[in-house]
Amino acid sequence: MPDRAPQTVERRLPTEEAGDLFALVREIAEREIAPRAAEEEDAGHFPRELFSLLSASGLLGLPYDSEYGGGDQPYAVHLQVLEELAAARLTVGLGVSVHSLSCHALANFGTKEQRAAHLPAMLGGGLLGAYCLSEPASGSDAASLRTKAVRDGDAWVLTGTKAWITHGGIADFYTVMARTGGEGPKGITAFLVPGDADGLSAAAPERKMGMKGSPTAQLHFDGVRIPDARRVGEEGQGFTIALSALDSGRLGIAACAVGVAQAALDMAVSYARERRQFGRPIADFQGLRFLLADMATRIEAGRALYLEAARLRDEGRPFGRQAAMAKLFCTDAAMQITTDAVQVLGGYGYTADFPVERYMREAKVLQIVEGTNQIQRMVIARHLVGPESR
Repeated sequence: MPDRAPQTVERRLPTEEAGDLFALVREIAEREIAPRAAEEEDAGHFPRELFSLLSASGLLGLPYDSEYGGGDQPYAVHLQVLEELAAARLTVGLGVSVHSLSCHALANFGTKEQRAAHLPAMLGGGLLGAYCLSEPASGSDAASLRTKAVRDGDAWVLTGTKAWITHGGIADFYTVMARTGGEGPKGITAFLVPGDADGLSAAAPERKMGMKGSPTAQLHFDGVRIPDARRVGEEGQGFTIALSALDSGRLGIAACAVGVAQAALDMAVSYARERRQFGRPIADFQGLRFLLADMATRIEAGRALYLEAARLRDEGRPFGRQAAMAKLFCTDAAMQITTDAVQVLGGYGYTADFPVERYMREAKVLQIVEGTNQIQRMVIARHLVGPESR
């Protein structure tokens, strides 16, 4: 069987240009990404050449300003592209989401001179980015980060370690949050660090349950010297910048989760139609039909939720609560749907001959990255009843 049945999702796109864009995305996904996904994931191969193709095709900077090489596309379109890419291979979909996240600080908080100097290469020049917030001792409690940036004349010297960095060790640039002041969120500043900076090194990639083709590694900053011109935003504004980026990034994770879930459903439906037991296709059995119906319903609900949050963002309205809800719901749904897909395939679902076991392993990480789902519940509750008492 093929890795997955053809996508049957009907997209409501705002323009003819967006329709042409999706035709291109589906062609790349079907021709360049999906056929090699299983083999390259097993081998732990990161498809850097694919990201060069995506960059040349204008797909790495879709939600950003065309003045700097972006695609001028609504965020709702960008997210649906991520969904398509993730359905073909999560390493690619999530990689594009992380790259977009790493461009957010400069695009939204950088000076005009900084944007002109760096964004064209970041958005369409073949570069690959990474986002550096988490550390070995500060994950969910990101405001307690310890990596330091000390002023030295017209430059900053960065010292410390970042952890769980997607594209760590292979990125061309890193958006880095470092402590320039006192304790807490107000002492953090953002920097744009070149991937080849002196004193910057990466540990061996983490050995992970899934997404083996996407390198995740610690980064070590040993006196990395960065000119003040690469400071993004004001001193002490870094945590605000980080949270702003994460609101958008959470929607990227939600869209990727829906893509993985859709791929799992497609495979489950295809298998159920072809697999025969007791003289007829197993798709005829009511218990399985109801299971597939529940899977499809969760996918449609998740897609509607992330698109509603994206439309609020596109309208310039607050969307943080909806982003947290979308990340929470879509990733929990993906975990349930991929687990159910394995069940539909029975013993075959537990083998590497079919991709649903890989989807199940990959879905798990989406409940963790860019804020665990427990953190999303905290964010949603704060919107409902206010911050916790101290």
